[in-house]
Amino acid sequence: MAAGSNVDRRQTMNLITRRASVGVAVGQVEVGGGAPIVVQAMTSTDTADVAKTAQQVFELAEAGAELVRVTVNLPEAAQAVPEIRRRLDDRGCTVPLIGDFHYNGHVLLKDHPACAEVLAKYRINPGNVGHGARRDENFATICALARDHGKAVRIGVNAGSLNAELVMARMQENTDRGLGRTSEEILGECMVDSALTSTELAFASGLKREDVIISCKVSRPRELISVYRHLARRTGQPLHLGLTEAGMGIKGLVWSASAMGVL
Repeated sequence: MAAGSNVDRRQTMNLITRRASVGVAVGQVEVGGGAPIVVQAMTSTDTADVAKTAQQVFELAEAGAELVRVTVNLPEAAQAVPEIRRRLDDRGCTVPLIGDFHYNGHVLLKDHPACAEVLAKYRINPGNVGHGARRDENFATICALARDHGKAVRIGVNAGSLNAELVMARMQENTDRGLGRTSEEILGECMVDSALTSTELAFASGLKREDVIISCKVSRPRELISVYRHLARRTGQPLHLGLTEAGMGIKGLVWSASAMGVL
């Protein structure tokens, strides 16, 4: 992105009262810590298709994306990431790449160290890295790999993949104690608690505060605003904002803008 636009954004941000947060380096881009808000995009290609993915990343960066996330879901995708990075570098495109991991990230990062090395950040969903004791074990493995490679992580909690046992326990507590909370309020509290518990596990696995970004995404703007306000009061980690399953076209733009504008 042009230097002038960064200056303009800094001037605009000076007009906004912002919470204090830790700065996290994602490659050469700082997130939080007083830095301007960073724009991240995600590819829609099959990551194993090196040519198409590299081209789409390049186009996103040209359009203004400062970070780009790619799905890393299969060994073929993990094998493709270093070549994607090389092709971008050859074109002078230095935009940091983020790996989006679900279910098997602990395996892919361990089996494909070249992929682990060229990614600038790993996105982990604590709700789908395993079940029971394996959940914490697999999550800790990814965090340890991030520590060893000197990478940032985003702990990305989604409403759709939240720990069902935690939600049911909170729902039962609400009924037993007559607390009168709505299901949306309980879900939001569970998401925040899951994110913060996972953050503590990341720290116990060797990551520092300067390594961790947090997100808690839901699909409705009003709920998203409530969840992020709650999260912001309870942590000084930088927050990744986004409305999950926003949809395509005008509807997706309006829903995302209505939530992002308030936050």
